[in-house]
Amino acid sequence: MSAQKSTLSVIVITKDEEANIQECLASVQWADEIIVVDSGSTDKTVQYAHKHTKKVYKKEWEGFGATKAFALSKAKCEWVFSLDADERVTPELADEIRSVVQHNVASHTGFSVPRKAFFLGKWIKHCGWYPGRVVRLFRRKHGRFTPSQVHEAIAVNGTIGVLRSDLLHYTDPSLQHYFQKFNRYTTLAAEDLLSKGERFSFDKMLFRPFWTFLRMYILRRGFLDGVEGFMLCVLSSCYVFTKYAKLRELRRKQKAK
Repeated sequence: MSAQKSTLSVIVITKDEEANIQECLASVQWADEIIVVDSGSTDKTVQYAHKHTKKVYKKEWEGFGATKAFALSKAKCEWVFSLDADERVTPELADEIRSVVQHNVASHTGFSVPRKAFFLGKWIKHCGWYPGRVVRLFRRKHGRFTPSQVHEAIAVNGTIGVLRSDLLHYTDPSLQHYFQKFNRYTTLAAEDLLSKGERFSFDKMLFRPFWTFLRMYILRRGFLDGVEGFMLCVLSSCYVFTKYAKLRELRRKQKAK
């Protein structure tokens, strides 16, 4: 690769994120380009986003994967960093990203970052959530979003390197916020399973939630995260149970047509 200085686009998708969007965008104000794609916010999200970038687009919601793919299509820079509205780039991570982008000599086409989650007022350091590496930085022409409606990922053509500094994820400040997401996300997850041809079985609904709790709380030492860790493990197992319960409901509706 050429050592010529390159540039960075940051992409963010939003819906009703007025509580998060300003701090999110402020953490990447140093980027060459910031792109925000909003899917029908009814609060001040769009107004606040305009304070940080002129590139704010409106797009009907089509699931996380498709909406982020639309945001990616608007990017113009060599490198792209995908950021969620409830995330913050630390100064240390910003320095690492800038080093990769500005020198443009990386042998990798993508980079993963460790993500630290703030759940119910506590930083979660176990449960399999930390370091919770996710690919977020990639060369625009060598990466794409998977089409999943929820829990989408970035597929990169080439090798993936690692950045060391944390990406901060302010995931759920309250149980009310968690359960607002819970219903929507479990529905999307069930729809993804249906689209992939997943069959419902009672065994999956019975044993997979139990295994989720066992893996997170015991094998991945969620017990070290105290009460919040226990709550997270229980809620995660409930998520899996509900996902399969909703898959059963979707299958029954499909057969009734």
